[in-house]
Amino acid sequence: MKNKGKISRYLANKCAIASRVDCFSEAPTSKFGDSLKAQVEERLKFLASGVKPRKNKEAMADVIAELRADGLFYGDKVRVAKAAESEDEGGAAEEDGAEKKRDKKAKSKKDKKEKKSKHDEDLSEEDEEIEKSKKKDKKRVKV
Repeated sequence: MKNKGKISRYLANKCAIASRVDCFSEAPTSKFGDSLKAQVEERLKFLASGVKPRKNKEAMADVIAELRADGLFYGDKVRVAKAAESEDEGGAAEEDGAEKKRDKKAKSKKDKKEKKSKHDEDLSEEDEEIEKSKKKDKKRVKV
């Protein structure tokens, strides 16, 4: 009874994972659900006796390996290249895409820095103009 809250949260998390897997999987299978159920039972044993349960990453990796062996897992999809391109060119295209993204991020950072420095310069010019006008006002008052 003292671990009722812990187990209910753990069970809710596993149910959420199971629903996401069911929603996004192309071919429905009960293997993920069985693995998650086994994890809940391992957690109950852990709270009762102290035997460490498997990590979620390990449990899911085991299921994915099993599905790959059966030929049912199609995850880790690589971007589909044009039919005329060879596999080597497709890999190079992915690398070029990643480089373009990095370059775009770097360019946007540079643009932001330049805008900020221009803004700072504009502010400093405005400050100088204000100071000059104050000096002129002081001279006018004296005369």
